[in-house]
Amino acid sequence: MRIPLLLAAALAATPFCASAQQAAEGRNLAAGCAICHGTEGRPAPNAPLVPLAGLPRDYLATQMRAFRDGKRPATVMHQIAKGYSDPQIEAMATWFAAQKR
Repeated sequence: MRIPLLLAAALAATPFCASAQQAAEGRNLAAGCAICHGTEGRPAPNAPLVPLAGLPRDYLATQMRAFRDGKRPATVMHQIAKGYSDPQIEAMATWFAAQKR
């Protein structure tokens, strides 16, 4: 009786572990954006940069892919975005979208 109960509990907790891991990965990847876009996606006041915090996840991911694929003009973002895979872009977009504006 204990084994099935433990197995059921472990399986039920799996999505939460994956979600926490994805959030941590997104946060770690997003740390590289802080130099320009500020910590947690909020640049310094009066900075001429787009705040990323709270933007829709799909919008952020689409824009990063457009930079990476050369479909959106940029000064440096096209070079930076080339370093990220689709899953990494999704993780960052999810993390930034969850931040307060």
